[in-house]
Amino acid sequence: MKKSRWQSRRRHGRRSHQQNPWFRLRGSEDRSDSRAAQPAHDSSHGDDESPSTSSGTAGTSSVPELPGFYFDPEKKRYFRLLPGHNNCNPLTKESIRQKEMESKRLRLLQEEDRRKKADTNSDRLFTVNDVKVGGSKYGIINLQSLKTPTLKVFMHENLYFTNRKVNSVCWASLNHLDSHILLCLMGLAETPGCATLLPASLFVNSHPAGIDRPGMLCSFRIPGAWSCAWSLNIQANNCFSTGLSRRVLLTNVVTGHRQSFGTNSDVLAQQFALMAPLLFNGCRSGEIFAIDLRCGNQGKGWKATRLFHDSAVTSVRILQDEQYLMASDMAGKIKLWDLRTTKCVRQYEGHVNEYAYLPLHVHEEEGILVAVGQDCYTRIWSLHDARLLRTIPSPYAASKADIPSVAFSSRLGGSRGAPGLLMAVGQDLYCYSYS
Repeated sequence: MKKSRWQSRRRHGRRSHQQNPWFRLRGSEDRSDSRAAQPAHDSSHGDDESPSTSSGTAGTSSVPELPGFYFDPEKKRYFRLLPGHNNCNPLTKESIRQKEMESKRLRLLQEEDRRKKADTNSDRLFTVNDVKVGGSKYGIINLQSLKTPTLKVFMHENLYFTNRKVNSVCWASLNHLDSHILLCLMGLAETPGCATLLPASLFVNSHPAGIDRPGMLCSFRIPGAWSCAWSLNIQANNCFSTGLSRRVLLTNVVTGHRQSFGTNSDVLAQQFALMAPLLFNGCRSGEIFAIDLRCGNQGKGWKATRLFHDSAVTSVRILQDEQYLMASDMAGKIKLWDLRTTKCVRQYEGHVNEYAYLPLHVHEEEGILVAVGQDCYTRIWSLHDARLLRTIPSPYAASKADIPSVAFSSRLGGSRGAPGLLMAVGQDLYCYSYS
């Protein structure tokens, strides 16, 4: 999950007269202002990603193109294009492209603002909050009683604070399911990096009912971890993995025993299989390989599967039957791999990434794939046929510093909850729920 600044917010909303499954709620300190929106029923918005500066893109195909000029359909006249470095006239190809992208974003936001809200219950979500003085602060957000027309978001955070940045984070199940949070912290000056297990019980009202014990807090000296994963596989019980520069480190929390596996590249993404004794890793070189947990780290027999992308792999997700793996890279490619044949069987088009570390969210129960692009658009595909179902613009103007963070739940708020997507951007938390 990417790092974002999240605050608890509360707003009161207005009802819309149109019924649609997706909605958005946004918070403010003590006031509420929910806006309603109507959906686009096709994926055409997701295909219009790169506006051109020619007159044809403005719907003026009957107007002839003149080299070095731009036709403004609103003012119905030509304007001369100047080089991007010229400060006397702001009309450049780059400014036209930015204007068209912002117009597209605002148009999609207007469509979102006509959607009707739905009901859901509550859920908890671990957050990593960057602070201005450097470092991160941690908290768990409890979403309670998300019922129309009001939204109440309570954020319970502990005073636990570190002046080191967080590279990677995941839930860990040591005492019980999701009993801890595993954090990979960067080194600072002469202080080396480490992996820390934080008990979820440190955070107010975050632990499950009936479990009221402090839990175990421990730290392991692990320098420069790019990624981490907790194992629920019996072959690696009470173990977690960290992806480092040119190696994978497998650590047993209880015994302290470690195994190191050498690689040819930085390991940026990891996930344990649940049934098969395998740990899948995605590398900066574009290689994806699996480690056989039954083998030791001696020799070369521990590499069970090898797949290859053309760019750095940023996310790997194993599907439930463990016969397929989803992976994304820094070239914007999202591929579904058949692990039996080691062949790519499906690609999901439209994702935008050039160099960012962006995660994938696969939800087989709902049959969808969710990813946020470097252009700040959240895209939702059909998992089964790769069709682009929905393109959600960022509530903020596109900025590389404010790429939204999202989290999806099939039952937002527990067993009685509805599917929902949470989006954090800037200091706001948005909720898109499905009924």
